[in-house]
Amino acid sequence: MVLNEKIRMLRKLNNWSQEQMAEKMQMTKSGYAKIERGQSKITTEKLEQIANIFGIEITELLKMGLNGTFNLIKENGSQSNYYGSSESLAAEIEKLKLIIQHQQEMLVQKDLLLKQKESENAVLKILVETLQHKQD
Repeated sequence: MVLNEKIRMLRKLNNWSQEQMAEKMQMTKSGYAKIERGQSKITTEKLEQIANIFGIEITELLKMGLNGTFNLIKENGSQSNYYGSSESLAAEIEKLKLIIQHQQEMLVQKDLLLKQKESENAVLKILVETLQHKQD
C-alpha cells in the first residue's frame, strides 16, 4: 500500500471528510485531495503534520502497511487491525494456494504408494507362507 493510500485509509477510518482533513492541515480541499491521489509530493513537514493529526509517529505512517496490515490505536484506547489490499498480498495468497495444491497432490501420491506397499506386503506374505509349506 503506497503512502497516499495509507493516508486516505486513515482519514476514512477516522470518519473524516477530505474537507475536514484539509482544514486540520490548513490547506485547500483540492490541495489535500491531490495528496490522497498521489498527485502531489508530500514534504517532510506535511508528513509530520499528517502523522500528528492521526496521533501516530511519522515512522509508523511510513512503515505501516508494508505487509498489507496496520494497527490503529485511537485516542480513546480502542484498537483495530486493518488489512489493506495490495499486490504483494495477492501474490502471497496465490503462492500459498499453489503450495497447498502441491501438498494435496503429494498426499494423494503418498496414499497410492501406501496402498501399493500394502499390496506388495500381502503378496510377499503369501509367497513366504507358500515357501514355508513347501519346506515342510
